[in-house]
Amino acid sequence: MPQPAGISIGYLAERTGLAVSAIRYYEAQGLVEPWRNAGGQRRFHRADIRRLSFIMIAQQFGFSLPEIRGFLKSLPGSRTPTRDDWARISENFRSHLDQRIETLVKLRDNLDGCIGCGCLSLPNCKLYNPEDRAAQKGQGPRYLMGDRPEAENDP
Repeated sequence: MPQPAGISIGYLAERTGLAVSAIRYYEAQGLVEPWRNAGGQRRFHRADIRRLSFIMIAQQFGFSLPEIRGFLKSLPGSRTPTRDDWARISENFRSHLDQRIETLVKLRDNLDGCIGCGCLSLPNCKLYNPEDRAAQKGQGPRYLMGDRPEAENDP
């Protein structure tokens, strides 16, 4: 089956506001899949305008390119995504955002106290993190990451 005419990388750059080099980078990362016409020029699907716009929005929310690639896997590469396609991806996207929001709220609410990082530099660490129990749960700010402090008489 022959490929449709498609759109040029220059037109795609103009429509999305991305530099041509950025579009080539996203291509190299497997986020868009152009084809070559008989003259060897890249051609993109019109749906790639929306796909690249989604990538830019997801990056603004702090998602990494591997995470974005995971979101996009469920979208069709050769046709324009339907409303149902976008609803499916947005449900997954929303759950990831909800988790990030929860983490940010925890961070905001614990900025003035111990976050269980194990540094033991605050006088109240003896109350929040006696004997550096947070370090036994692993690396990083354990309480911010979802671990709960144990009661004083817990093992």
